[in-house]
Amino acid sequence: MSRTDVDTDPESQPPPEDDTAFFGQPKGLLTLSGLEVWERFSFLGMQAILVLYFADTVAHGGMGMSSGTAASVSAAYGTLVYLVSVAGGWLADRMLGSFRAVLWGGILIACGHYAMAVPTPTMTWVGLGLISGGTGLLKPNVATMVGKLYRTDDERRDAGFALYYMAINIGAFAGPLITGWLGDHQGWHWGFSAAAIGMTFGLIQYVAGRRHLAGRRHSAEYALAPAAMRRAVRLIVAGTAVVAALAALLAGAGWLTMDRFVDLLTLVSVIAPVVYFTVMFMSPRVTAGERGRLKPYIVLFLASTVFNFILFQAYSTMMLLASTNAETTILGFDFPASWYASALGAFEVALAPVVAGLWVRMGRGQPHASNKIAIGVVLGGLSFLLMVVPTSGHSGDDYLMSAWWIVGSYLLLGLGDVLLETSGMSATTKLAPAAFSSQTMSLWFLSLALANGIQAQTVKLYDDVSKPAYFGVNGAIAVAAGLAVMAAAPWLRRTMHPVH
Repeated sequence: MSRTDVDTDPESQPPPEDDTAFFGQPKGLLTLSGLEVWERFSFLGMQAILVLYFADTVAHGGMGMSSGTAASVSAAYGTLVYLVSVAGGWLADRMLGSFRAVLWGGILIACGHYAMAVPTPTMTWVGLGLISGGTGLLKPNVATMVGKLYRTDDERRDAGFALYYMAINIGAFAGPLITGWLGDHQGWHWGFSAAAIGMTFGLIQYVAGRRHLAGRRHSAEYALAPAAMRRAVRLIVAGTAVVAALAALLAGAGWLTMDRFVDLLTLVSVIAPVVYFTVMFMSPRVTAGERGRLKPYIVLFLASTVFNFILFQAYSTMMLLASTNAETTILGFDFPASWYASALGAFEVALAPVVAGLWVRMGRGQPHASNKIAIGVVLGGLSFLLMVVPTSGHSGDDYLMSAWWIVGSYLLLGLGDVLLETSGMSATTKLAPAAFSSQTMSLWFLSLALANGIQAQTVKLYDDVSKPAYFGVNGAIAVAAGLAVMAAAPWLRRTMHPVH
């Protein structure tokens, strides 16, 4: 079925009265935002305690890993989540359709969190595997469905993505509060149980609001022919079985250790985007104009990688730093260290509507998407550079910094995230070649996989170098990258035209 068929079929479109029903935005934005509230509640609520669970002693219910190893394994899990998003985009485009891909992804995520609620190491790894597969199906396709609510020239698009991102961060704020308290007071697996319940709520409201979504009754927009579909299903099943058997064999022989698995994921995270860009540039289904707009997209991809390298450490090295070297008292109130992750979500909830309102007010006068992204990268780097101050000048590692240092770092990081992610996702839906719509969004998430893959290696140094050096060098690199994108702004404006 062609894109034209899908776009003009009235059965695939939301009711006309939905167009401005949600604060001037399509009502379908409420359904998708509601799903993301609960998905982020579960995903980031779990991630806020995951590295602490890995680093905690076995006697206290943890996995007994060193701080560097815990951060590296946590980053490797993030790498796997976003690598699988490539398959999620392809399955939506060619086999399932966006609506069904998101539905099945949510079901896998919920099952994964329920598995992690079982207090055994085996079920922890099973759960992380299910969550990785489910998030790979859900995450790229939800963002694609948001893009389908708008015409390409609709000036509400950036504001809509900002509101969508605000909703994401309501979940990011609430998740660590619940899972963190449960993990600290009742045990880590109680926190994982709360994440499971949250994802279940998300699935219920997604199905209930499906009538407001575009394309909800169709399968894939670029579906494979029946014979090719059957062949693809057989290959997927056989390939999954072979990979699982090979992994089990290598693990049993002692070759596939945790360190080697992390290194393998990092290698794949580097190779995958190179291969994917090459395939898209060479595809005969990509027009010359679309191919020209992919070139500046590479710059945006790299900018996203640098920023998210910093952002994801809010849930690894920054969480470890908070648990060992930061006060957990503000204005006389004691709280679990994992609650620091909620500060990031809170700032993004507060800042997203301000940014959305600013873009609407400025209209065509708003900064170009590349400049928004560049400013976001600089702010991410500054959030790490700020941590050089409280970690410097100590003779040992037994000091405690004020909670406001980490809160201030997360404020800079939160503003940078709102600027970069909303503009990046919006620009992706505009720059995407028509034949690779969901898959191009998956390519954006591959930048997150690459960021996690790089992080999985660098965080191994967290225990080996001084804290000022660790945060200072990483922060300086990010600031330099953001300034480089600003310097390339004239070329980006020209090559991204007519995308603003």
